[in-house]
Amino acid sequence: MFGSFPNRAASYAQVGVETGVSTADPHSLILMLFDGAILSISRATAALDSNDIAVKGQSISKAIDIIGNGLKASLDQDAGGELAARLAALYDYMCDRLLYANLHNNRPALDEVLGLLNSLREAWQAIAPEAATSASAT
Repeated sequence: MFGSFPNRAASYAQVGVETGVSTADPHSLILMLFDGAILSISRATAALDSNDIAVKGQSISKAIDIIGNGLKASLDQDAGGELAARLAALYDYMCDRLLYANLHNNRPALDEVLGLLNSLREAWQAIAPEAATSASAT
């Protein structure tokens, strides 16, 4: 009659994510993309460590999708100039490293991309619109 608890919890979490996406500002959406890619790579790392090849592949594929079709696609090449071009190249590099990690079960490549994403996320979070507004008010 009713689904198991994990299924209900997953459904509730999915509704929370969808609500968060529909109400988020553009800056927060980019943070969500970073979080999704970071979470996917963390899952891939855990799956690699436990020799769960299927989950590793799915998680890496999801991270590549988020980076290529989310983060890279969100770049404004016209307004962003050289910075946008460099970020696009970095996102391409990350996707290449993730493909390599998937094909060769290479943990250092996963760790490298995870570190890059964490650094970019921290930088993006530091330039939050609220932080820029409060800094200009002082």
